[in-house]
Amino acid sequence: MLIFFRLIAALEGISYIALFYNMLYNKPNNPELYQQLLYPIGMIHGILFVLYFILAIYLKFEYNWSMKKLGLVLLASLLPFGTFYSDYKWLKN
Repeated sequence: MLIFFRLIAALEGISYIALFYNMLYNKPNNPELYQQLLYPIGMIHGILFVLYFILAIYLKFEYNWSMKKLGLVLLASLLPFGTFYSDYKWLKN
């Protein structure tokens, strides 16, 4: 299950970066492309974020994580590149 969580974490991080790219580069330069990409990227990111959150809580009980570790893993999902740092720092075993 940890391998699946790490995969979801990586995909969630990539989708977060894609949302930022769309917002920062496509919105001012190509508003039509921005509008076309916003919904699909946002929906994918939302689904991955919810999966990340649910799996993190599940893994807290399966691997007996402390509340601090769970909090840090969940906080990392709110920061750009945070899921990659979380994977490197706390999830590689």
